[in-house]
Amino acid sequence: QVQLGESGGGLVQAGGSLRLSCAASGRTFSNYAMGWFRQAPGKEREFVAAIRCRDGSTYYADSVKDRFTISRDNAKNTVYLQMNSLKAEDTAVYYCAARYDYPPRPDVKTGGRYDYWGQGTQVTVSS
Repeated sequence: QVQLGESGGGLVQAGGSLRLSCAASGRTFSNYAMGWFRQAPGKEREFVAAIRCRDGSTYYADSVKDRFTISRDNAKNTVYLQMNSLKAEDTAVYYCAARYDYPPRPDVKTGGRYDYWGQGTQVTVSS
């Protein structure tokens, strides 16, 4: 079992930045791929970013590419999402997710492929 807890959400003006953190506990964090997903009111959950466990390969949704950066610190069992140049359309609840990924498995951008989820953190971008 893996427990995940997000933090760092809040209210920010358009063009601003936030850094989300997700602390993991319970298993060997370094064997887990980590993902960030988000869900805006009235919309389906969507993929934001993911990072592999061993080679650190990163993946991004087109809508956040070049603005968001995912990273991980295996020593701290934490994954981060640095969000820059925020837009009103980035407003959503952001969820951290984890899945065992050693050896690597496909579909790292698919939420249904993740086994563990955090409770979410609200990000609100005012225009």
